[in-house]
Amino acid sequence: MATSAMRKMRRKGLASMAVQTVSTASTVDLGPASGLSCRECGEVFPLGPIFACELCFGPLEVAYDLPLGDPESLRKRIEAGPANIWRYAPLLPVPADVAEKPNLNPGWTKLVQADNLARELGVEPGKLFVKDDSGNPTHSFKDRVVAQALEAARAFGFTTLSCSSTGNLAGAVGAAAARAGFRSCVFIPHDLEQGKVVMAAVYGGDLVGIEGNYDDVNRFCSELIGDPLGEGWGFVNVNLRPYYGEGSKTLAYEICEQLGWRLPDQIVIPIASGSQLTKIDKGLQELVKLGLVEDRPYKIFGAQAEGCSPVSAAFKAGHDVVRPQKPDTIAKSLAIGNPADGPYVLDIARRTGGAVEDVNDEQVVDAIKLLAQTEGIFAETAGGVTVGVTKKLIEAGLIDPSLTTVVLNTGDGLKTLDAVADTSQATATIRPSLDAFRDAGLAH
Repeated sequence: MATSAMRKMRRKGLASMAVQTVSTASTVDLGPASGLSCRECGEVFPLGPIFACELCFGPLEVAYDLPLGDPESLRKRIEAGPANIWRYAPLLPVPADVAEKPNLNPGWTKLVQADNLARELGVEPGKLFVKDDSGNPTHSFKDRVVAQALEAARAFGFTTLSCSSTGNLAGAVGAAAARAGFRSCVFIPHDLEQGKVVMAAVYGGDLVGIEGNYDDVNRFCSELIGDPLGEGWGFVNVNLRPYYGEGSKTLAYEICEQLGWRLPDQIVIPIASGSQLTKIDKGLQELVKLGLVEDRPYKIFGAQAEGCSPVSAAFKAGHDVVRPQKPDTIAKSLAIGNPADGPYVLDIARRTGGAVEDVNDEQVVDAIKLLAQTEGIFAETAGGVTVGVTKKLIEAGLIDPSLTTVVLNTGDGLKTLDAVADTSQATATIRPSLDAFRDAGLAH
């Protein structure tokens, strides 16, 4: 397990930069959320726009008064809800009337039974599924987490929605802010894929490129929060991070509901900051606690790109501390060299009997094309990472091909066209005649 001392040292500097004068509110309406609890020392704070413990600088997460009681009644209530994440409102930090507010209503994306891909990977028929989150409003899972952060921003009276982003989050914040009537100002590394830049800018908010990588962007945002310039700003993945992260739990809820209210045996999740993986695990544990699914073992596997694989490196070396890396990979949405939740990812992978693995850029491209050519799902590079890692783990005997396995695709391949453009071109260019078609050797 990662030591509290090392975690505390790692977060102390970040927390000191992000001190913001706010009035926390124990009476704010965020549904079943009862407060913020420190992951390290357990100290509880009132609900507010804070993300680090004042005592030990550990990360804060939302604590709940969950609706314990009759699981069948709760299950029916959920099933009768809207076909988006708000069907799970009783388990999320949102007011009861959240579905009536202007938002993008993300979620309830497809869980695809991937028998063609299973055949290619040597998995038994009916055992492999792809949770395809490219079907969200801005075509990535980030719409889930931003929807949660937006409700917190409303509750705390913020007027500007902001973030540090590797691309997908910038677009999700811009879209959500436009829909909800907020101003948005988002910050990205200067060298992102052009498709993601355009998608973030089209919503009309301010888009600011920062010279440097994502970690440089994140540090800048932390400084801005502590400056008067940041007054009234809700940074979804900084001062609203505890609420933002809860959106990833809805992936766990949906997967289990779509599997017939049962836990998957194995799940492969991409790692950027690591928050998604930790919150999916939290969601699975909550479903067990509520009696909505049967309690049985499951394994969680983390997936990284070789060019930015600090968590994978730590896992393989048996370390508890994640050493930062300088990112160098085509999987830019995962290119966070100093992942905030890295130590917790290690804890979960080891606790569940899973693993953390990585693949190189060539394997990422091959996996994108494999998923597209077997299941008709065009994944962005992060999806190529999870499919590539799944293949690698099956070949290594770490994923059991006879058990139910869910692989996450968190974004649309249209956002990362450059990754496959060179190897995905027209088969032939011919004159408009049957003879030319016949001569091209395509008439078979």
